[in-house]
Amino acid sequence: METFLFNAETLCPASAEAVGAGSLFALAPGRGLLVHREGGGTLHAYAQLKKHRDWFTGFDITDAVALTARVAREFDGWAPALTALITESNTPPALRPILTLSAGHRWDRVPGVTLLGDAADFRAPNGQGANLACRTAPNSAEPAVVEHPGDAETALTTHEQAMFTRAAAAEADDDGFYTIVIDDQAPHSLLVAMTGAEPNA
Repeated sequence: METFLFNAETLCPASAEAVGAGSLFALAPGRGLLVHREGGGTLHAYAQLKKHRDWFTGFDITDAVALTARVAREFDGWAPALTALITESNTPPALRPILTLSAGHRWDRVPGVTLLGDAADFRAPNGQGANLACRTAPNSAEPAVVEHPGDAETALTTHEQAMFTRAAAAEADDDGFYTIVIDDQAPHSLLVAMTGAEPNA
């Protein structure tokens, strides 16, 4: 959920002090607040939660009050200077779901059809999806088409198998930013990624 807090030094001085002059990462397993300072004393915050999509049912996600309350409950017990970044927003909260295909996702051949680009490599915005999308763009199917002229089904099957192999390799090293900031080891996983330190060191 994305929020903005304007004139933070006046309206929420404790929050402004907590964020400081740059950015703030307040992380715990499965949840976190990522905040950065913008011009004019504005704090731009993201409240991130790792949830099953069933979490979005049972309430109106377009209801700003209901959405804010539901997200704020996930941060019960956190410092008021941090929760104010959720509850004292000057703008309606914007829900920004980050969705991804599960690791190992594959599909059976459908004659005459395949997926390319982001449709085939739908994942969290950690860089890997863009890399895979570029590699599975239309011109990446060209070798399979050249190898099997006049046989579209064999060409598409060959292309898909190569795409699945590339995706599997990326999944084995899929520790991008949006994965580690709210994983089960947060905040330690981010420290490891940033410093190269041993986990729990």
